[in-house]
Amino acid sequence: MVRSSLDEISDTGAFVRSASSFRQFVSRDPNSQFPAESGRYHLYISYACPWACRCLAYLYIKGLDKAISVTSVKPIWGSITESGEFMGWVFPDTKTEVLGAEPDPLNGAKSIREIYEIASTNYAGKYTVPILWDKKLKTIVNNESSEIIRMFNTEFNNIAENPTLDLYPADLRAQIDETNEWIYDSINNGVYKCGFAKKQEPYNDAARRLYEALDKCETILSKQRYLCGNTLTEADIRLFVTLIRFDEVYAVHFKCNKKLLREYPNLFNYVKDIFQIPGVSNTVNMEHIKLHYYGSHPSINPFAIVPAGPNIDYSAPHDRERFSA
Repeated sequence: MVRSSLDEISDTGAFVRSASSFRQFVSRDPNSQFPAESGRYHLYISYACPWACRCLAYLYIKGLDKAISVTSVKPIWGSITESGEFMGWVFPDTKTEVLGAEPDPLNGAKSIREIYEIASTNYAGKYTVPILWDKKLKTIVNNESSEIIRMFNTEFNNIAENPTLDLYPADLRAQIDETNEWIYDSINNGVYKCGFAKKQEPYNDAARRLYEALDKCETILSKQRYLCGNTLTEADIRLFVTLIRFDEVYAVHFKCNKKLLREYPNLFNYVKDIFQIPGVSNTVNMEHIKLHYYGSHPSINPFAIVPAGPNIDYSAPHDRERFSA
């Protein structure tokens, strides 16, 4: 049965995200099933999707954008079934239809659903991005962003322009893993728990946990430049993709309006700091972000009205250098 995240609601009215399905790995081992080779892999993304943009940020930060090609879908969901009953990620018909989105260059697919069905005729999961596609074997390697970024961090170093950059260093792994866990549950996924809740009680619980976690981040970032010290790590990229969408989308569309990101001085400057890392701004297409959220969830925003603001300038100066060694 075709479904999306909007369908993943428990009997209590709470949003419960299902796990990704394709979990193969690219390896630096040339004899592996999926060896790291320049030009072999393709990343399907949406600029609207924070999970996909995690991967895109790694692509630029590690200097893999010349070795791994990328295609973005249209920001607003379209029909992925003949009946028009089910909506999902679709490709534009031409390169000029939607600025920043392109037709599928590899399979001629009209939707992300078709990509999944090329890889598996019996696929029964959600049709999500990101997708790491193997051009040689014509299949999906992996559709779990947390695993794709780990591959980009280490397995492609022989072809990366920034091979020495390690966003998951051995001495910080335990701290990064612990940080990822509570940030994912309460913030990355927490905003969706707020936005997709269909009853007041699960919304209240999700909102409480979201703001407790944001307050915790604010305290941490009052003492150091990044989440796990004064060195950028995976945890920061994972948090950034949610925070960059917070005031523009989540505060309004997902009812996360108790306190705006701009009201957290350390968090706000932290987001500007990461946005200004070379390559990261290339992953932020605010037009796609706003068009997707406000235009793809009719049960939340039935008239698809896109708010006019706040149009934040994340390239403005920040104060995070005060923590530099």
